[in-house]
Amino acid sequence: MENNETNQVTIVDVKMPFFSMVIFMVKAVIAAIPAFIILAIIGTIITTVFGGILTSIGR
Repeated sequence: MENNETNQVTIVDVKMPFFSMVIFMVKAVIAAIPAFIILAIIGTIITTVFGGILTSIGR
C-alpha cells in the first residue's frame, strides 16, 4: 500500500560546539574557492564569445 501522508518537520535549534562550527565554515570557504575559479573561467569564456559576436556585428 502507498502512504500518501506528508510529514512536516520544523528545525528549531542546532546544537553544535563553536569550534566545530568554525572548522565547518573554514572548510566551506576553502571548498568555495575552486567553484569561484571555475565560474570565473566560464564567465570569461562567455563574455569573450558574446563580445566577439557583437563586435563583428557592429562592423
